[in-house]
Amino acid sequence: MTKITKVLIFAAATTGLASVVNAQATPSATPGTDPYSGPAPTYDFDTSTPATDPSGCCIVSGTSSGLYAQPYGSTGNYFSSGPSTTEPATIFFGAYAGSIANLSFIWGSVDSYNTLSFTDALGNLLGAGYTFTGTDIAALIPAPANGDQVSPNTNPVVLFTFADPTVVGGMQLTSNGTNAFEIDNIAINPVPEPATWAMMLFGFGAVGYSMRRRRNAGLIAQAA
Repeated sequence: MTKITKVLIFAAATTGLASVVNAQATPSATPGTDPYSGPAPTYDFDTSTPATDPSGCCIVSGTSSGLYAQPYGSTGNYFSSGPSTTEPATIFFGAYAGSIANLSFIWGSVDSYNTLSFTDALGNLLGAGYTFTGTDIAALIPAPANGDQVSPNTNPVVLFTFADPTVVGGMQLTSNGTNAFEIDNIAINPVPEPATWAMMLFGFGAVGYSMRRRRNAGLIAQAA
């Protein structure tokens, strides 16, 4: 076994251990824009719609006073969980489940009563390290979690990065009895396929080998 192979195996093993120990979602947020300028959405609720529980629930459009409000920068349809639609409501990530490095979406009119919880592929909640309130998200801007429907700061694009990409299969939205928790433009960034990782490792190895050859050739030339 070569030294490089041993290093790669050790790195893979320690990376896996870190993912288990620190398995959680880490959020970050940036103020929203109108028009939306975030990552290309995987699910925009217009041309691409995820499976949900209850099935087919919670897709709305426009703004209805007291019921739901179009997120700042959102166009067309979006997803709204609350008494006027359904709560809690779960969105499933389909074929992306179990291989998500990070994902983002517009979190509309952030309120203190909004709660987001990530789930596994079957809709089971993943626990405290995967649950966030509107107050948690607003603090990242920072901004008040007051439901302002027109401020970029209270309609942020929120990014969640996962220490263990294999556990996340969906997310549950709850508005705690008050209308509503609205999101749009879910953009999923999956981890590379094993074949892609292999090509990357091969590329790194080839670059290292090439640099070593050039270094040795330079030493030989200096000694000549």
